[in-house]
Amino acid sequence: MAQYASLVMFALVCLMLMLGYPVAFTLGGTALIAAALGILAGHFDPSFLTAMPNRLFGIMANTTLTSVPLFILMGVMLQRSRIAEELLEAMGTLFGQLRGGLSISVILVGAMLAASTGIVGATVVTMGLMSLPTMLKRGYDPAVATGTICATGTLGQIIPPSIALILLGDTLSNSYQQAQLSLGNFAPDTVSVGDLFVGALIPGLILVAFYISYVLLLAWRRPDSMPAVEETGHGRSLWKAILPPILLILSVLGSILSGVATPTEAAGVGALGATILAAARGQLSRQTLLQSGMDTMETTAMVFMILIGAAVFSLVFRGFGGDATIEQLFQQLPGGTLGATLVVMLVIFLLGFILDFIEITLVVVPIIGPILLGMGVDPIWLGIVIAVNLQTSFLTPPFGFALFYLRGVAPDEVRTADIYRGVAPYILLQLALILLLFAWPGLATWLPGLVYG
Repeated sequence: MAQYASLVMFALVCLMLMLGYPVAFTLGGTALIAAALGILAGHFDPSFLTAMPNRLFGIMANTTLTSVPLFILMGVMLQRSRIAEELLEAMGTLFGQLRGGLSISVILVGAMLAASTGIVGATVVTMGLMSLPTMLKRGYDPAVATGTICATGTLGQIIPPSIALILLGDTLSNSYQQAQLSLGNFAPDTVSVGDLFVGALIPGLILVAFYISYVLLLAWRRPDSMPAVEETGHGRSLWKAILPPILLILSVLGSILSGVATPTEAAGVGALGATILAAARGQLSRQTLLQSGMDTMETTAMVFMILIGAAVFSLVFRGFGGDATIEQLFQQLPGGTLGATLVVMLVIFLLGFILDFIEITLVVVPIIGPILLGMGVDPIWLGIVIAVNLQTSFLTPPFGFALFYLRGVAPDEVRTADIYRGVAPYILLQLALILLLFAWPGLATWLPGLVYG
């Protein structure tokens, strides 16, 4: 029975999280209680806990993770200074005379905003407050408006440079080295956050193209659901609102992809660039700086507390032999590597109903990652599929996080059934992308091979 203690511990964590306990303290507290009981019962070696200081120091010394607060500050500054709102208004005016143009604007602006923050809740709430009242006022079908906003809010999982990909890349890098060491390769290859960024480009652009194509098709089939906006703005003022934030995001991403800057250096440039943009627009008040700093500090503290709790949990999980138990279960599954991968994706999809991407990335991926990678799964492909899978989970009724976030800011006349009806086509589009990635893994692996060799 002792060999299944790790699985019981994992199930207990999921139960505590469903009851609403804080994630970081649930992870660390459950693990320490399980370790104490295991020591008393003679099933846990206390020497495992001596590795904890080194793990915590590794988190503190990880330069890749330094980019997390900087990217968060960049996204928060774009929101707090109303640059993102002005960008949305300008794009809406630019595409206004096209049926469905406002939806296309929401998709494009939401993709950029989601990429700069990577936090699903923040993006959905922000886009909901900025664009939903305007879309409803313009006569948009509530299902179309809410579905587009929810789907756009989850794009931060896959479009670089997102926090989700940074954490996923760092975790998969450790898992990949561990998998190679277990196979006897003592000079292991590495996979970086930059690899994951490049690998996510083609799938991310495909998904955005799917979204826009669906909007155009719906506008053609049901023109009354997405009326055109009649008024137009002055071209010079439009481009003044559009170009600076787009150039900022493209320069940040381009510097990473070209190898000119590391993700951390590019994040610093992005945060400084967003601050300069806010100052140039006359929006950099003391209140904006204070609120942006507080929002960044709260989100960063949440991420790193979860990192610490996850480090404690994974250490105790391995101390109970959880990695060996999972590996045995995978080997007994029919279908070999494909069967194991499909089961993992199903589990991650279901966990997405109760856990955010940070918990899944830092708790689940370190457990299943080394096993799947040891079975020959490509780490870049695995990271991209996990990211798209989580997108789909966060969008799926009735438990999808994105739906709850939008319901919280949507007006009373928008029914929950409208939101569910609106996201259904986007869920099918995301499932189509997952099938494409399984059928043609090169969609995720070809570009990193071309760029980095």
